[in-house]
Amino acid sequence: MINIILAFLTSQIVAMLSTPALIKVAYLKRLVDEPGEERKLHFRKIPTIGGIIIFAGTLFSFLMWYPFEETNDLEQLQRALKDFQYIGATMILLFFIGIKDDIIGTAPVKKLIGHLIVAFILVIMGDIRITSMYGIFGIELLPEWASILLSIITYTVIVNAINLIDGVDGLAGGIGTIASVSMGIWFFMAGAVEHAVLAFALAGSLMGFLIYNFSPAKIFMGDSGSLTIGLILSILSIKLIEYPIEKVPIELIGISKPVFAMAALVYPLIDTLRIFIYRAVRGISPFSADRNHIHHRIMDLGFGHRRTVLFIYVSSIFIILLSTSIHEEPSVVMVITGVVAIAISQVPGLLLYLRKKKRTSEA
Repeated sequence: MINIILAFLTSQIVAMLSTPALIKVAYLKRLVDEPGEERKLHFRKIPTIGGIIIFAGTLFSFLMWYPFEETNDLEQLQRALKDFQYIGATMILLFFIGIKDDIIGTAPVKKLIGHLIVAFILVIMGDIRITSMYGIFGIELLPEWASILLSIITYTVIVNAINLIDGVDGLAGGIGTIASVSMGIWFFMAGAVEHAVLAFALAGSLMGFLIYNFSPAKIFMGDSGSLTIGLILSILSIKLIEYPIEKVPIELIGISKPVFAMAALVYPLIDTLRIFIYRAVRGISPFSADRNHIHHRIMDLGFGHRRTVLFIYVSSIFIILLSTSIHEEPSVVMVITGVVAIAISQVPGLLLYLRKKKRTSEA
C-alpha cells in the first residue's frame, strides 16, 4: 500500500514542480504550437512538449517504488524483473519517437516502424500478451498466432486512440487519469501491487500535469505524452485481462476482466471506432485530421472546453461503474455496456442534426 501512495505522490510532485520551468523553456526555444488551422481550438501559442513531464514523472516514480521486496518466490521475481525491463525499455523508445515528432516531425513510415518495434518487444520478447478471451462470445483460450496478433492490435489501437482524443484541453490527460486510477484500484484489490504502482505513477503525473493542461491550457502533452499514456494503458489492460483467475478476490470475481479493461478506455475506443467508420464511409484516410470527433460535436453544441471534458469524464466513469455492476455472462455485459456507450456517443451528433433541421425548417 505504501508503495502505491508514494508512487502517486512522487509522480504528482514531479509534474507539479517541473511543468512551470518546462513552459518557460518551451517559449524560449519556440517549441510551441501555432494557432491557425481550422481544426485547432486554441488562439495563442502553446508549448507542445508536456509529454516530457508525463514521461519523466511516471518513469521516475515507477523505477523508484517498484515493489521488488514484495516478490515472494523465484518465479515471481523473474516475471517481475522481465516486466520491469521491457516496460521501461518500451517507455523510453516510444517517448523518443513522440518527442522527435513534437519538435521536428516524424515521417509516418518511421513512426509505424517504431510502433512495430515496441509491439515486438512487448509481445514477443516481454510476453505481455492476451492469451484468452475469458468467455466473451464463447471464446476461451487463443491459439498462439491469434494471441500475438490480438495483443499487437490491442497495443496499436489503444496507443493511437489516446493520441486521437488529444484535441481538447484536459481531455486525454483526464481520460488517462480515470483509466489508470480505475485499473490501479482493481490491481490493488487483487493484490497486484507492482501493476498498481505503475497505474498510480501514471495517474499522479497526469493529475499534476492537468493543473497546467486543463482549460485554458498553458501547455499541451504532444505525441510524447499521448504515446506514453497509450503505451502504459495498453500494458495495464493486457495485464488486467491476463491476471490469474485463481488470484482474483471474491470482490472482483463477478467482474469480467476484458469488459472492465475496455470500459476503462471506453471514450478513446468508441471515438476511434466512430471516426474510422466515418472516414471510411466518406473515402477519407482514417489517419487524416479533422473536427469530427465526439468532443468536437459536443463543443459545436455550445459547450466550452471545460464542460465538454467534464461531460466526457462523467460519461466514462458511468460506463466503468456500469461494467462492474452487471453480474452476467461476459458476452451479455459487453453487449449492454457497448450499446449504452455507443448510444451516449451518438447524442451530440443527434442534437446537432436536430438543431440544423430546425433551423432549415424555420428558414
